Amino acid sequence: MAVTRLAAVAAHFGRDIDRALVKIEGIIGDAREAGVSLLVLPDATLGGYLADMEHPDPAALPPAVSIDGPELRRVAELAGDMVVCLGFTEEVPGDSGILRYNTAVALSGDGVLGTHRKVHQPLGESLVYSPGDTFEAFETPVGRLGMLIDYDKTFPEAARSLALGGAVVIACLSAWPASVTDRAERLQQDRQSRLFDLYDCARAAENQVIVVSSNQTGVTGGLRFLGQAKVVGPGGDVLARTGSRGALAVAAIDVHYEITRARRVLHHLDERVLDSYHSALTSPIPRR
Repeated sequence: MAVTRLAAVAAHFGRDIDRALVKIEGIIGDAREAGVSLLVLPDATLGGYLADMEHPDPAALPPAVSIDGPELRRVAELAGDMVVCLGFTEEVPGDSGILRYNTAVALSGDGVLGTHRKVHQPLGESLVYSPGDTFEAFETPVGRLGMLIDYDKTFPEAARSLALGGAVVIACLSAWPASVTDRAERLQQDRQSRLFDLYDCARAAENQVIVVSSNQTGVTGGLRFLGQAKVVGPGGDVLARTGSRGALAVAAIDVHYEITRARRVLHHLDERVLDSYHSALTSPIPRR
């Protein structure tokens, strides 16, 4: 058996990118000591997330970095032979000015292996970021990988697109907060806490893939992040998880064996009946 160690990070990252790079170095060092081959850091690892999802302050937005800038080159150097996924705010020139994206990148010492720009935008995120428009899997040393950024995993079609593209591991990078409309006294009782876990397990089980789900912790502005990083097997079973505080969830798994075993009797991707629901998936919701 070719056992691979996969790790999801629960940690707090704010606006200070230099401080984040020091923290990343420590986390990568801990992961390397644990024999980790794939390390998934949270969304907005470099520069932090929005302080207010409904009414983001234009004067207090996360700083942006370039995909080929010194910050990501530094992370690649630290990664070495490890595959590291992390999130950041990306700025690129557009026809009408500079565009900002909520972006995830997978890299190693060899450079950038793949990127993903967040497609689905909750609340006021569209006031800050342009949306991505695709879900694409790509090859890595730990197997074919796809990435989602927090709200993306709410939509089954997103993870399904990656699985149909051959992804056997899906890295879900999040800055997922507790409910902003119906706060609970304890994070474990929060509605968003339940949904965060539910989506992780459902996306793994319905696609028979491995999900490595990271998340921010702590508080940024009016948002309190859940943590709850985890590794989920292709049967929807949680193999390792953290609580609400900073920690590393590490699971040792033979990726090829476990995916093959999960699909031995029931193969969800092959057994779809496309003619029964294709139009429903591509049609707009009727308004009444």
